[in-house]
Amino acid sequence: MTPQSIPFFPPTNGRAHEVCGAGAYFFAFTLAGKLGGQILWVREGWLSEQINPTGFGEFVDPQALLVSVANDQTEVLAVAEEALRSGAVSLVIAEINKPLGLTAGRRLQLAARDGKSTALVIIPQDMGSNAAETRWQCTPVFDQDVSTLQCWNLIKNKSGTLGVWYVRWDTASRHLRMVSPAGERAGSKGSPD
Repeated sequence: MTPQSIPFFPPTNGRAHEVCGAGAYFFAFTLAGKLGGQILWVREGWLSEQINPTGFGEFVDPQALLVSVANDQTEVLAVAEEALRSGAVSLVIAEINKPLGLTAGRRLQLAARDGKSTALVIIPQDMGSNAAETRWQCTPVFDQDVSTLQCWNLIKNKSGTLGVWYVRWDTASRHLRMVSPAGERAGSKGSPD
């Protein structure tokens, strides 16, 4: 199946969306690869882990990604808002570590709408904003044959439809593929071959 067969992916342009879970970076890079164009990733400077171009190069050209380091969450949100409003980037990824309030979430929505850009906020579990259009919970799934297998759970959707999809990244074609859950694939224990 092609990436277009996954409902609600990519999320609606001109809106702010949220992602949480251990697979949040995978989701963010997959979205960046799908949208193309220039991407801005805004994060706080104290975060010890770094985004490595060799790790995301199979999803998006490292030259298309600009990483901005901010002093605190307020600054992260201000930079994200200005970048969204400018319309100069197709995607703004903002990484936060504290709850996102309704006012801040609404400001991101308005900026994304005005700039016709997509906002993706990487949030800690259970710390999203009511203003988010969608919220995804993404977790890696162990599979000895597929190293990029993920479970994407759409846990909030303002259009009302929720769901769970198992996906993997196909490096050769540079596309996201939907797959059956591990127990339902041919050759899996307990499934018909």
